Amino acid sequence: MQDLKRRTVRAGLINVGSRGLGFVIRILALMVLGRLLTPEDYGLVTMVTAFTGVLNMFGCFGLFQAAIQRDVLSEEESSSLFWLNLTFGAALTLTAIVAAPMVSAFYREPRLVAIMDVIAFTFIITAAGVQHGVLLQRRLAFGTSAKIEISSLVIATAISVGMAKAGFGYWAIVSMTISLPLAMTIGLWFATGWIPGKPRFVAGLRSMLQFGGGATLTGFLSYITINIDKLLLGRFWGTEATGLYSRAFYLINFPTENLNNTIGEVAFAALSRTRDDLDRLRRYFLKGYSMVVTLTLPLTVVCGLFADDVILVVLGPQWTSAIEIFRILAPTILVIAISSPLGWLLNALGLIRRGVYLGLFSATFMIVGIVIGLPYGPRGVALAYSAVMVLKLVPISLWALHGTGVRVREFIGALACPLIACAVAALVGFGVHSLRPPTLLPFFRLMLDAGSFGATYLAMLLLIAGEKALYLDLFRSARTGADQTA
Repeated sequence: MQDLKRRTVRAGLINVGSRGLGFVIRILALMVLGRLLTPEDYGLVTMVTAFTGVLNMFGCFGLFQAAIQRDVLSEEESSSLFWLNLTFGAALTLTAIVAAPMVSAFYREPRLVAIMDVIAFTFIITAAGVQHGVLLQRRLAFGTSAKIEISSLVIATAISVGMAKAGFGYWAIVSMTISLPLAMTIGLWFATGWIPGKPRFVAGLRSMLQFGGGATLTGFLSYITINIDKLLLGRFWGTEATGLYSRAFYLINFPTENLNNTIGEVAFAALSRTRDDLDRLRRYFLKGYSMVVTLTLPLTVVCGLFADDVILVVLGPQWTSAIEIFRILAPTILVIAISSPLGWLLNALGLIRRGVYLGLFSATFMIVGIVIGLPYGPRGVALAYSAVMVLKLVPISLWALHGTGVRVREFIGALACPLIACAVAALVGFGVHSLRPPTLLPFFRLMLDAGSFGATYLAMLLLIAGEKALYLDLFRSARTGADQTA
């Protein structure tokens, strides 16, 4: 426990660095593939992944989180979890193959059968590496995980781009959904060197299955909340509308999701070790939360103010129809940044039932909103999605924080400094945006606008005493960890 802070900070910095590199690779891949493939190609794959993503929520039945949360995990428990995960994965692969004709009939698109048959194998491939990933996270060995993730991403991206250039169309996107988890699983096996024992039922499995069941249901409800828009768009508006909306949605959510997952993996592992010390848990949560919102809030402003240049630079001129959708969805970055980290707190404290109730509330609210916006096409759905996300932010946050030991004023305090810095930087960025020469190429326009915004934002953060102290503390912890490792 005494060493936990140093290890957590060091693991967090490693994770942020590796995910930052992964983010760059994914954006470069998006830029290349966006110019080689069409909205229809993306629409076809999105129709399938909207369904397979639902099944993916049941892929390991929440056993990954349950195993991370355990204070002690025996060899017998690890082996039993491995075989359980593999069984769930195989069952979901068969389910997806059987369901493929029904998904094709739902969308009235025959090409979806073959796509779904191939993507179905991601379940069993991923399941084979889940427990190996658990072992790495329990050791906070995020450096090893980072190497595996980056290597796998480079391999999968190279295959996808190569297929797109060769004219394989949507199969280039499908290839990444298979090659990425396959490379990850192979890497995890080699990195851990762990070989599972014989399958057996051990006493500790029952409590982990109960925890995992709640986590799975929460994840399922969250998935419905996030993906009901794409599912219904595909059914009623076709492949092109779905492709435009899904790329705008991905570009909006990917940076936020990437940051939340990056810090969240480390935060959940650390918070789970401190759940018997509520004061320490509260401090760790607030620091991790402050880091997430500090890194994520600027993305909201950049995407909202400079949406046209972001789309032109990342996706290319053939995606100009997605600009308005992208801009409408920008406020959701702020909402996700503020609310998503609350999941770390609830899971670490074992408040799974509350997470389920929050998920039910969010899913119901979102379905109603999307149904209202659906007749107006992708823009109407985007507006409905953003409106629901903003309206549910306050009640969800208050409900999640109740009784956790984290006070509302502390929660708001962690938000205040980044929000003030963002507001000042937005004024400067918008001023530069208004004065820059209109003849500049989109790439240089975006670099100038985002650069002026980013420089102002960073300067404001360093001028705020509380934020400066936080970063200095993180730097000292990281440096101490590096010295001790050396």
